[in-house]
Amino acid sequence: MSKDKVIVIAGPTAVGKSEVGIELASYFNGEIISGDSMQIYEGLDIGTAKVSKAERNQIPHHFVDELTPSDAYSAADFKQAAAEKIKEINNTGKVPFIVGGTGFYIRAVTRDLEFQDAPSDESFRKEMENIVAEQGVSVLHEQLRSVDEESARVIHPHNVKKIIRALEIYHLTGHTKQSFTEQENKDSPYDLVMIGLTMDRDNLYARINQRVDEMVDKGIIDEARWLFETFSPESQAAQAIGYKEFFPYFRGDCSIDSAISQLKKNSRHYAKRQLTWFRNKEDVEWFEMTHENKHEKIQKMIRFIEGKYYISSNSSN
Repeated sequence: MSKDKVIVIAGPTAVGKSEVGIELASYFNGEIISGDSMQIYEGLDIGTAKVSKAERNQIPHHFVDELTPSDAYSAADFKQAAAEKIKEINNTGKVPFIVGGTGFYIRAVTRDLEFQDAPSDESFRKEMENIVAEQGVSVLHEQLRSVDEESARVIHPHNVKKIIRALEIYHLTGHTKQSFTEQENKDSPYDLVMIGLTMDRDNLYARINQRVDEMVDKGIIDEARWLFETFSPESQAAQAIGYKEFFPYFRGDCSIDSAISQLKKNSRHYAKRQLTWFRNKEDVEWFEMTHENKHEKIQKMIRFIEGKYYISSNSSN
């Protein structure tokens, strides 16, 4: 029995994934599944760099504007919904494209990670929550660092929920969260093609800085203020890069210039982590992008996909 096709367009923030995804999906008669953990939230448009409604009308986009910022959204949620959508798109004779940079979400679906098997211990979680209330979350983050350095590195020091979950898995299984959930050697259930977009670091960082300036011009500060004033600072959406950097400014703890500078810095660091993730964990065909060679590289991606799937333009699908 043949596997369903899935094409992933991955890479760091600001490298141009959305534009490439639309071009390729248009050529191959595809639909796009957002592989970004924050684009699913309504109202978070500028900071998550959502494609325009006109572009969404051009190519169907899924998992965009489906939740409010007060809702939780996990890799397990994405995996289940994306698996159903991938099958649905394949059944219509189209090609699903997962486009985004949230590495663990993409891996969850492309490797069919088993989240339901992860154990839980309500009493342990309550104990950890009491420690946070009495001593602060930094104590738990240091505890996590001592037993699961990788999780401590990638989980934000103020993300109480994720810190406790990583400690809970270690407490119950003796395994780190990463080794328990990632199932590194599992084959993909899909006929999978992974394309990675990369860029010279100086050019990428310049694009990130420029994108932040453009976001400020478009009104990201108002968007961040709405999130800050309307929803809990502990909500998942409030942890997003692009918004949390402005919260100290709203509280009067820093200047707007300092907040913007911090956003640029955090975005550059995030891009570096994204590149590290995809290079270390995935079998990716990389394409070095520049403004001048974009069209040429998209043509090479088309030929690469055709070679993998023996398919051509949307007229043959």
